[in-house]
Amino acid sequence: MTLETRIAEAAECIRAQWGKAPDCGIILGTGYGAMAERVRGPVIIPYAEIPHFPRSTALAHVGRLVCGELFGASVAVMQGRCHLYEGYSLDEVALPTMTLCALGAKRMIVTNAAGGVNPYYAIGDVMLIDSHINLMWGEPSAMASMRRPEEQSRDGPVRRATAGNPYCRDLLEKVWRESATPAFHAHRGVYVAVTGPSYETRSEYRCFRKIGGDAVGMSTAPEAVAAANEGVPVLGISVITNVARPDSPETVDAEDVVVASHAAANNVLSVVETAIKQ
Repeated sequence: MTLETRIAEAAECIRAQWGKAPDCGIILGTGYGAMAERVRGPVIIPYAEIPHFPRSTALAHVGRLVCGELFGASVAVMQGRCHLYEGYSLDEVALPTMTLCALGAKRMIVTNAAGGVNPYYAIGDVMLIDSHINLMWGEPSAMASMRRPEEQSRDGPVRRATAGNPYCRDLLEKVWRESATPAFHAHRGVYVAVTGPSYETRSEYRCFRKIGGDAVGMSTAPEAVAAANEGVPVLGISVITNVARPDSPETVDAEDVVVASHAAANNVLSVVETAIKQ
């Protein structure tokens, strides 16, 4: 079964239960699940009931799609995502994003919890993703070779290049300016995407910083590129849940990440509200 067919069947299942097109698709990372509880008139669909959707197994990823209204807009909220380290392929990781695009999402907000590589960041800081460095490798069809009918040639499907920078600069600039308050101002930085599930060594932290990274995590890049390749503007948001100190490393576990994400929840919600209202 082709990826296009799987996406179409997943989208049809969602339409049968929620007959609207989302103004915005939102992917909630580790510790952000409570945001889905703010959706009004929710239609809740567990991933297990959506054909071909991968199942979330990571801590604090509930694994359900919450559709309804948030800040006056129709939204489809992924309450939890799937990662490569859970045993899924890049196609499978990107399939839910592609499904939201197929439903008609006009923009995509992708959130994550990330380790701070920039020494000027602190736990709980919010970073808007200006660009990313993708160290996940591979070139799955969801990111590089989705076939459209008009792209067929006599010799077979024509491969399309992936989006150069999937994060929408106009949306980023507006959200960065308008979400700022005297008590809160987001950073703008570069996200380094790795496969995981291990946390980084001291040498890796130093390497990521030297190649231009400000934060590092195990998600987001496949989803952002998949959405951008479909022409959907993307805003990426990272919460810094631990900060790299290569010369005095600290032990971090998944529970620490969840706690730090919860502490930044109101600031993230403010950024999401600004993005939705643009």
